[in-house]
Formats: sequence, C-alpha cells, structure tokens
Amino acid sequence: MSGEETTEPVEAADRAPATRQRQRRKEDGSDGSDGRTRITVIVALGANLVIAVAKAVGGLVSGSPALLSEAAHSVADSLNEVFLLAALRRSRRPADRKHPFGYGKERFFWSLLAAVGIFVMGGCFSFFQGFEALRNGAEESFTGYMTGIAVLVVALLAEGASLLRALFQIRGKGGDGMRDPALRTVVAEDGTAVLGVSLAIVGMVLHMITGQVVWEACASFAIGLLLVCIAFWLGSDAREQLIGRAVDEEQSGRIRELLKAQPEIDSVEGLLTMELGLDSTLVAARIDLVPGLDSEEVEEVAVRIKRSVAHTFPEADQIFLDVTDAGAARAAARRGEGGTSERVPT
Repeated sequence: MSGEETTEPVEAADRAPATRQRQRRKEDGSDGSDGRTRITVIVALGANLVIAVAKAVGGLVSGSPALLSEAAHSVADSLNEVFLLAALRRSRRPADRKHPFGYGKERFFWSLLAAVGIFVMGGCFSFFQGFEALRNGAEESFTGYMTGIAVLVVALLAEGASLLRALFQIRGKGGDGMRDPALRTVVAEDGTAVLGVSLAIVGMVLHMITGQVVWEACASFAIGLLLVCIAFWLGSDAREQLIGRAVDEEQSGRIRELLKAQPEIDSVEGLLTMELGLDSTLVAARIDLVPGLDSEEVEEVAVRIKRSVAHTFPEADQIFLDVTDAGAARAAARRGEGGTSERVPT
C-alpha cells in the first residue's frame, strides 16, 4: 500500500449533518454567534465614538493631559472596532480558487492591525502627553477639573456597560468565547478603558488636591504602559494564529486516539493540525493501514475514517490522509534508500 494517498478533504456529502449545517452558516454569513459578536462590536464602537468626542472636548477645555490621553485611547479603540467589523465580514467569505482554505485568517490579520492601532494611537500618544505635561506644566481651573472628572465618570459608565455586554456574550459561549479575536479584542479594549479612565480620574483628583501636574503625567504614563502591554498581548496572539497555530495538545491527542481506534489503521505515523479560522481546522495524518487491503478498500476506509473524524470534531473541515507502508519505509530508511516517513501530505 506504499504510495497510495487519499489527500482530498472531506467532501460535503461525507460530512455529518451538523457539520454541513455549520458550513452553510459559514458561507452565507448567517451564523448567529457572529451576529451577536457584530452587535457587541457595534455597541463598543458607538460608545467609543461618543466618549472620544467628549474626552477631546473636555481635555481641550480643562487642559488635562490625562484626559487628552484617554481621548487618544478612545479614538484608537474606535478605529480598531472598524477593523473588527471588517474582519467579521471578510472572514465569512466562502473558499474560492485563489483561497481554497477560505478566509478565516482574515480575523487574525485585522486583529493584528487593531493591536498596532492600540500601540501607536493609544500608547505612544499617552506617553507623549505625559512628557508634555512634565515639560510645560498644566494649569487647570476648578471648573476645568469638574468638567474633566464629569466626562471621565460618564466614560467609565459607558465603557463599563460595553465591557459587561462583551463579558456576557463570552459567558454564553462557555470556554470558546475568548477564542474569537474580535470578542477578545473588545474585552481587552473595554477592560483597559475602564482601568485607564480610573487612572485618569485619580490623576486629575490628585492634581486638583496637590496642584502638582506630575500626578496627571504619571496617569498618562500608566495609561500608555497599559495600552502597550495590551497591544503586545493581542499582537502576539494574532501573530501566532497568522503563522499557523496547531490545535491544543488535548484536542490533538483526542484526534490521534480516534485514528488509532480505527480497526483498519495499524499505526499513526504523523499528525499535523492547523487552525484555519474560528471554526475551521486542517487535519493531516500519515497512517499505516493493516495488511491485506486492496486499493478499492483503501479508498472506502479513508472515506469512512474522514467521516468519523469530521463527525467527532466538526471544526475539522479539511482532512487529509496519506496512506503509507510504514514498515517498508523504515526498512528503506535503514538501508539508506529512502527518507523518513514523516512527510507532510500535499
């Protein structure tokens, strides 16, 4: 059986009904979960736009560097929500000739851009405001203090409401909620915004009490550092998914055990997985079948095995099996006549 390969992915006719239904939702964009995520992002976008304007006006009126830093933070968050909406729309496009594995990685790309936006527009501008405050000082009237604090309190309530909305949706998804880069970014942005607004309020209050602008400068530095850390975390995760991250070890082990449990499989010589999107995973296995199967039986067995894997792991919608004679390959390798059997199926 050496050299016999069945590398085509699972066809639609071979998928379990639940998997076919999930694929139809993916192709027509009607997935209910994505609809709820879109609403969550739109809520966050609306809140951030209103808050950004209020913070900018309040910052210019009061001359508060911490408030202006928070305005830049909200502008960055608003732009990032636009990126996330683009990700939700574009990642649901069906596979085509140019992109045979679909567009699921669009989510990770736009999430990376959102992380860059947080770093540049939020973090760097906050550091700039902090340095400007220390260099030039900042004089604020009592009315300016009150205006700034009032704006920040309203922003805190709005950001908190948006955060609760995102957390509620994640809770409804169970353990899979934080896998969605759009939801993860909204939670990170809103959580950071709540903490950042709190720091700005503390900085303004201490400035008002002591008359020392250093407190607001420190608040700006703290907000900038917070945004840089969040941007690094979101960017690192998006980078891992864009490069091509395998499924977690527990799920990979379950797939391997499922393959080993098939009576026609003598051994699993290699197993490779890669996340292609939120609900799309590539599974490539190199297997050695039991002796005595002819070519027609091999094809029937391969179809049944792929159907079994797709039924047990619905997100595994790209399944490739490379059938090999492991014993002959190892003997050839020992004789120096061939390479290792661990080659990736094509």
